[in-house]
Amino acid sequence: MSAQSQHTHTNSCHEVLAHLNDYIDGELAPELCEALEAHLEVCEDCRVVFDTLNKTLYLVHQLRNTSPQLPETVEYRLFAVLNLEQFVPKKPE
Repeated sequence: MSAQSQHTHTNSCHEVLAHLNDYIDGELAPELCEALEAHLEVCEDCRVVFDTLNKTLYLVHQLRNTSPQLPETVEYRLFAVLNLEQFVPKKPE
C-alpha cells in the first residue's frame, strides 16, 4: 500500500470509528451508513472493532437485568487486584 493510500485508508478508519456508535444506534444518515458499510467490507481492523463493540453491547443488554454471581473468593481477589477493596461488602463475623 502506498503512503498516500495508507494515509487515505487511515483517515477512513478514523471516520468510521467516529461514526460507529451512531451507526449501531441507527442514528447515522443513510449515505454515511453506505460509506461505513463499504469500508467495513474491506477493512478487517475496523470490522474487528465493530464486531467487538456490537458483541459488548449485546452482552451489556443481556446482563442489564441480572448481575453475574462470582464466587466470593474470586470477587475479593478481583477487587484486591483492582485496588477496590473498599467496595467489597464486609464478611459477616
